[in-house]
Amino acid sequence: MLSYILRRLLASLGVLLAASFVVYLLAAYSGDPLEDLRTSTAKNKDELIAARVQLLHLDVPVVLRYFLWLWGVIRGLWGQFDLGNSVGGQPVTTTLGIAVPVTVQLLLASAILAIIIGVIIGIASALRQYSVFDYTVTFISFFLFSLPSFFIAVVLKAWLGIGFNDFLVHAHFPWWVVLIVSVVMGVVWLGIIGGDAKRRLLVFVIAGAATAVAMVVVNLTDWFNHPTLTIGAVAVLGVAAALCFTYLLSSFQNKRALWSSLTVAGIGVVMYYPFIGISSYVSSIWVLLGLGVLAVVVGGFVGWAWGGPDRWLSARIGALTALVAAGVTAIDRFMLSWNGYVTSEIINGRPISTVGSSTPNLGSVTSSFWVFGLDTFTHLLLPTVSICLISIAGYSRYSRASLLEVGSQDYIRTARAKGLPERTVIVRHAFRNALIPITTLVAFDFGAIVGGAIITETIFGWGGMGHLFNNALQHVDVNSIMGFFLVTGTIAIIFNFLADLAYSALDPRIRVNA
Repeated sequence: MLSYILRRLLASLGVLLAASFVVYLLAAYSGDPLEDLRTSTAKNKDELIAARVQLLHLDVPVVLRYFLWLWGVIRGLWGQFDLGNSVGGQPVTTTLGIAVPVTVQLLLASAILAIIIGVIIGIASALRQYSVFDYTVTFISFFLFSLPSFFIAVVLKAWLGIGFNDFLVHAHFPWWVVLIVSVVMGVVWLGIIGGDAKRRLLVFVIAGAATAVAMVVVNLTDWFNHPTLTIGAVAVLGVAAALCFTYLLSSFQNKRALWSSLTVAGIGVVMYYPFIGISSYVSSIWVLLGLGVLAVVVGGFVGWAWGGPDRWLSARIGALTALVAAGVTAIDRFMLSWNGYVTSEIINGRPISTVGSSTPNLGSVTSSFWVFGLDTFTHLLLPTVSICLISIAGYSRYSRASLLEVGSQDYIRTARAKGLPERTVIVRHAFRNALIPITTLVAFDFGAIVGGAIITETIFGWGGMGHLFNNALQHVDVNSIMGFFLVTGTIAIIFNFLADLAYSALDPRIRVNA
């Protein structure tokens, strides 16, 4: 396995080196980086041209200039990393240091959400093949996939952004909206659950009634202006997560796994008020993530301590339950700061932002980490949804096709013939192997994250990697283009390497052949 990993890394580095040489030549010969100065009317035009020639080494042949750039990259091995300067005279490392975090912040959440939601929808569609739900999901997926990203972004700005801000003035659902949404949710869940006519009718009534009750409660409590989940929601969602993970990963017959997950859910409820009490001392996202990791470790330890036929299975279920309970608690703490954030003089009742990555001068009003977290969320919402809608469509199609292909294999029919429950056949056997082709797609998508989304960043005013690359192309800024290429190429190599490791974990045959 070690030799296999080394071979993959060496081959990837060779490809990156060869590709960087080709890209450098193409970028250098694509235009004239002095064009704006040659047409300038400035009196010191000649001095400006000479300064830029010296700054960018334009008097050196292109091939030799590439090796000068490559030497700056190699010097990074002993802490002297240098990617040269941009056309504007700013070090490329500085511009990348600003653009990369912006792009990661913008696209990482959308990629993770798209993968999770898309795979779940695709699996549900495959399990209900040729049903009304399957046809509906297929139609919506192809519809969203065919829409241009700029159209989705503009529609979201008009309807979800501006529309929701207007809705907050009188945050109340009319009775006809409650009726329509309840019927739609009843139909959706009827298609997902399936079954005979009696079961479908029961699912429709329960789902529709639950939706109607939830929307009425939102109206009565003015929830959109004073949102909160409270300890009750933490308890309900924690228990629901415990039951769900136990059912999917094990079974309710595994009492140790069931009780371990319920114990973790109970610990989450007990820790609700202590966390709210100390939350004012949380000063950064890293502290919050550290507390989340601690919660997962505690959940895994509780599951392992309960033991049972498979200690590590109980530990995984406990860790996942702890992750959900901790996540719900953190979300509730953010919600507690919502009213103060929305009614502040800077936000002025219109929290959903359509431009930029943060609210200017917000630091002059508050220093609360939770308020800044809400501000980040409100700026991320529209671009994240815009990218998610298209990505979910692709992932749902891939996961549906993959699961259908795996479901027709001989070993799946053998598992059913041996009398295994359908849940075990799908979760333990089919789903794991269906993830193998999806892993390839995920690796490429995560590698493209740092590449940015030029159209989305432009429409929503985010200065990320896509914006940097677009400007570099327009100004024939070779060093900035190569900095972009180096970052995206390195990320692509890393995630393809992780995909190789994931293949070996999902398919034992790869470990043997390696």
